[in-house]
Amino acid sequence: MKRALTLIALTAALGFGALAYAQDKKPEPAPAATPAPAATAAAPAAGQPAPAASTAPASPAAAPAPAAGAPAAAPAAPPAPDKPVLVAADKINSGDTAWMLTSMALVLMMTVPGLALFYGGMVRKKNVLATLMQSFAITCLVTVLWVVAGYSLSFMPGNAYFGSLDRLFLDGMLFQKEAGKVMVSHLALTIPESVYMAFQMTFAIITPALICGAFADRMKFSAMLWFMGLWSLLIYSPIAHMMWESTSGFWATKGVLDFAGGTVVHINAGIAALVCALMLGKRIGYGREPMAPHNLTLTVIGASLLWVGWFGFNAGSATAADGRAGMAMVVTQLATAVAALAWMFTEWMTKGKPSVLGIASGAVAGLVAITPASGFVGVTGAFVIGIAAGVICYFAATTVKRMFGYDDSLDAFGVHCIGGIVGAILTGLFNVKEISGSDANMMVQLGAVATTLVVSGVGSFIILKVIDMVIGLRVSEEEEREGLDISLHGEHVE
Repeated sequence: MKRALTLIALTAALGFGALAYAQDKKPEPAPAATPAPAATAAAPAAGQPAPAASTAPASPAAAPAPAAGAPAAAPAAPPAPDKPVLVAADKINSGDTAWMLTSMALVLMMTVPGLALFYGGMVRKKNVLATLMQSFAITCLVTVLWVVAGYSLSFMPGNAYFGSLDRLFLDGMLFQKEAGKVMVSHLALTIPESVYMAFQMTFAIITPALICGAFADRMKFSAMLWFMGLWSLLIYSPIAHMMWESTSGFWATKGVLDFAGGTVVHINAGIAALVCALMLGKRIGYGREPMAPHNLTLTVIGASLLWVGWFGFNAGSATAADGRAGMAMVVTQLATAVAALAWMFTEWMTKGKPSVLGIASGAVAGLVAITPASGFVGVTGAFVIGIAAGVICYFAATTVKRMFGYDDSLDAFGVHCIGGIVGAILTGLFNVKEISGSDANMMVQLGAVATTLVVSGVGSFIILKVIDMVIGLRVSEEEEREGLDISLHGEHVE
């Protein structure tokens, strides 16, 4: 224990030391800018407002009159659109579009097969098919709900908490081949809106799928479907709108820094997972019977797929194939590796052996924590976020869980909620303005974290309570002992 406390102290010292270094280091003066031809503005990061073009006129006294025959000054750039617009097809950037199509596929791979295998390997053999089924069914269900209403509620301009209903069933998302026109989102101006919608769909898919880790082995399949459907529309969409819709979202307009989903995905899913674990109660035999993972090979394969897919998750959130995407990819790789090592060495010192499950869990914790920071921090921030995620999430998933006695089956809360909070706070501390283009406001970061915890925590409790009153949440004791594969799906693994 002394060694563990020493490691935590070193983590804190490293974090504050790096922060002090960043604050004390004076930036070198930038060279004088030379005139350059106008360029097409890059699309803003997911949820980040596009920088306003400078339109301040020069002082009349300082500006000489133009010579006879000189060309007139270029007109001021038009304001950035505040809603989806129809543009000429030649305005679409093919490189950005290709990268976003790839990112969409990578993030989808994170759920099926990545998360499905990661969770499937950690449950007991009698529940592996049911666990795989949860991820697969959620992918199908949320796809339909996203097209019907989820996208419109999340990313269309509206009030501070909800988007509008203008894109129900994707109405108005146009592509006119003969006319050479295509609709683009105001949040991603260089790619078709259909591509942006599909990319954000994969985020909406994986977020509720993460929650399943908390109630593995004991929830009714019908109750799970009802909960995930309602949660996606009533919890995920409002949180996504508040954090990412830059023209009207409550925290987005205040400048919250959440590049790829620390609040929207991980804190949101993690606190809902804890509520699910508490509402359903402990697994039969928890703490008395062995419940070791049945196949860690599947878990490591799943974690590896999550790691690869996360590049689409984080670097894809730049919504462009540009320098910010490149930096997001670098810090994602670094923080993940550091967190995996931090978890491994912490476990080694406290338990005497480094486990395969531990290093895989540490990698996921690092991926979670760097998510909100990936487009805003540099190498120093990635190092500190990785160390903090590995150490803090390890103790959250072990010591804290034992201390409070809740049965978070696969540590969805300990890894995703705690890792997301660590990442959201450290994003504010290690934000590099030259990378992000924005100043960090710690009160805004903390407010966004608190909002997500309250909305998702309370909202999840209400939805679960209603479902429990109507159809019940938990399988019977006989079904749980038999295993969900047979009792719910009539199948089993040999």
